[in-house]
Amino acid sequence: MKSIGARLALWYAIASTVTFACLFLGGRYYLERHAIHALDLLNAAEFEQLKTRLGSDFGSTALESVRERMPAGLVHDAVLFYVEVHRRDGELLYRSNNLLGHPIPPMPGRIVYNAPVEGLPELRAGEFFIGPLKFIIATSKRHIRSVMIGYEKTFYVLLAVMFATSSLVGYGLSRMALRPVRQIQETATHISSDNLSERITVGDVKDEISNLARLLNQMFDRLEAAFNQTRRFSAEASHEMKTPLSLIRLQAEKLALEGGLKPAQEEAVQMQLEEIARLNQIIEELLFISRAEARAVTLRTQPQDPRLFLETFGVDARVLAETRGARFCERHAGEGAVAFEAKWIRQVLLNLLANALNVSPSGGQVTITSHQSQHSGKIATCTVTAHRQSLRINVQLIGICGQPL
Repeated sequence: MKSIGARLALWYAIASTVTFACLFLGGRYYLERHAIHALDLLNAAEFEQLKTRLGSDFGSTALESVRERMPAGLVHDAVLFYVEVHRRDGELLYRSNNLLGHPIPPMPGRIVYNAPVEGLPELRAGEFFIGPLKFIIATSKRHIRSVMIGYEKTFYVLLAVMFATSSLVGYGLSRMALRPVRQIQETATHISSDNLSERITVGDVKDEISNLARLLNQMFDRLEAAFNQTRRFSAEASHEMKTPLSLIRLQAEKLALEGGLKPAQEEAVQMQLEEIARLNQIIEELLFISRAEARAVTLRTQPQDPRLFLETFGVDARVLAETRGARFCERHAGEGAVAFEAKWIRQVLLNLLANALNVSPSGGQVTITSHQSQHSGKIATCTVTAHRQSLRINVQLIGICGQPL
């Protein structure tokens, strides 16, 4: 997952859902404990009613009569309560009919406990004592189990709703939180060597994002200063070099015109003149780059036939290709006039041709193809291809004609 906003939304959804689940599970635990405690209180209340019905006389005769007196007191409570009466020595005196003849197992050391009885749902039992008698009164936990099952179903539904809702909320919050970052990204994308003066807007809030924007603005300040310094150096150095080179060229031409030089000396002077001309060309190119970066270059376009332009260019291109041991051909599709400046298009194509010849093996072929788009009135693509066997290099220029280089 590459998006920070998506990751933040996912983390928020997971954290919110886990927190919700923990709270829900904690609520389930306390709800179940509270319901079980209510059963314990219910068992205790039933014991108090039985104690009132049986009275306080538990002599030997009264103990024998417990079996006769208990059913009368449990007729109306048999639906809710399961009862056993024992002597303290363990002898069973009474067991309610709803136990189906199965005993309620005691749990040593516990007064209230969960009692599994064969053929019956799990019971919540409590032990109570009156004189020589021990009463075990139990109540079914079936209703609590039903409530807990409904609680769990509700929990899973709400958990899914919580995850979906928190994902949407997290996504919205991440979008709001990362809005300054997107603005920084958009501004930084627009900043290039042509508009280094543009800066990122910094909000009044002082936080990590605003500090990042300030640091980026400071970096752009340093880059702008460095670019300006480089441009000034290129322009000034090129301009300053023209004067001494002009003087050197004049002196060399003067020596060549005066004569009296030995053949070796005359050849050396001619080589100096060629190198001086090459240096002047380099200086002109540096000055052009400086003017282009400063947007001081104006294209003087005029309608021309691209086919005639390529045919004229092909004459010089074939000569250049032959000196490198390669072949050259051009192809053009489409008719009509296109507004462009031939000087700069020619320079671009010469550079592309030179690069293609450098990588093309001896005997290879370099082909320049162009296609004129009828609906736009411009050369849509210009492809330079150098190929021999498996070697193939393609360079595409989209809509170069009539556009700044």
